[in-house]
Amino acid sequence: MARIPLFSPDSMTPDQERVYRAVVDGPRGTVVGPLRAALHRPELADRWQRFGEILRYGTSLPAWATELAIVVTARRWNSQLEWHVHAQAAASAGIDEASLEAIRCAGEVRFNDAEQADIYEFARQLQQSGNVDEAVYQRVMNRWGTVGVVELGAVIGYYTLVSMTLNVHDIPLPEGVRAPLELLGAQRGAGAAQAPGEPSLPVLKPAYIAQAEQ
Repeated sequence: MARIPLFSPDSMTPDQERVYRAVVDGPRGTVVGPLRAALHRPELADRWQRFGEILRYGTSLPAWATELAIVVTARRWNSQLEWHVHAQAAASAGIDEASLEAIRCAGEVRFNDAEQADIYEFARQLQQSGNVDEAVYQRVMNRWGTVGVVELGAVIGYYTLVSMTLNVHDIPLPEGVRAPLELLGAQRGAGAAQAPGEPSLPVLKPAYIAQAEQ
């Protein structure tokens, strides 16, 4: 159950209705996730939905790269709804189910495609350490250019904001959907103590390129 009231179309102010219509008439087709919280401040929700739309649908990156970066972000922050939505999108965009399952379990992730491994590593390193190794950064920039590497960093940053919003307000999964992520590194309420040696968040493992065995 969400910590804050969530809106339905028949309980919105005119400003909220305007933003709501912009979202449902756009590529998303529905209002889910963090926008359900942001609608409490329509000006924020309006800018939010436009920013998110360009980062998900309007970058120079292929859809699989965007969705792969998003699921890494979702897994890092134990963001259930973000994973639910974007794991399906990542699979549709061409990320194989075995790789997605390995990310979901925070296990060893094997890629047959070095480009996918680079996107995963860029997202993983940025989430784990706040920066990216120079070699990975340069490989991404050489493949997708300056614009692409800027967009990728923005996608990861934006979906971190999405994860934080979903988590802190307990925005629910769709009715009947079970939480897909085991809380590796237990999520606790504010002020709860951390057990000695217990990780606060899952530690994602580096990518492994299966072709290197051949």
